[in-house]
Amino acid sequence: MNLIEKENLIRQKAEEFENASAETVIAWAIETFPNITFACSFGAEDVVLVDMIQKISPSTDIFYLDTDFHFKETYETRDRMAKKYNLKFVEVKSKLTPEQQAAEYGEQLWKSNPTACCNLRKVEPLTRILSQYEAWITGIRRDQAPTRANAKKVEYDTKFGLVKFNPLASWTSEDVWAYIKANDIIYNPLHDQNYPSIGCEHCTKPVMPGEDPRAGRWAGNEKTECGLHK
Repeated sequence: MNLIEKENLIRQKAEEFENASAETVIAWAIETFPNITFACSFGAEDVVLVDMIQKISPSTDIFYLDTDFHFKETYETRDRMAKKYNLKFVEVKSKLTPEQQAAEYGEQLWKSNPTACCNLRKVEPLTRILSQYEAWITGIRRDQAPTRANAKKVEYDTKFGLVKFNPLASWTSEDVWAYIKANDIIYNPLHDQNYPSIGCEHCTKPVMPGEDPRAGRWAGNEKTECGLHK
């Protein structure tokens, strides 16, 4: 399938999938693009997708970006899920250890230049792992942020050069938690402590009632995305 044929198929399926279930999107994605992976951050949306993928195609690769700066609760959630589903998450790390990063770019780069820190610990490792696949699955939802409002359930990811599936694009937070409760899904306990969106420990804080759900990410900066989703 050449790029033009792929883009035509994506446009057609984007319309067709708009009212389709997340499971339908995932099943078609894996059947059509066997060389596919899922990027898991162990947030609420992603634990839902792990459960769905395990029910549909348990051999599908699932990776996570280990920034070395995650909350201990995030690592514990990873371990609990690995045990429950008997799976091994593919670990993807920055080429620099935290110590090497500090020596080269200065201490606490996440404070002085959070975008540079995200590029080193997230964007570069993601670019590296995605170069091995023809499609990827993400947990982004349209109502998470204005930058995600136009996300389609299938689209061509021009930044990384592969097909991108967002099965939960049309879901609300209520939909996510209804699935978690109905299926008794393991989730990060920080969600119960006013953390609707969980990133690295240095750059994530609790969100108070009335605040935007992503207000806890890079608080005090204009930054709202780490660069993984444009």
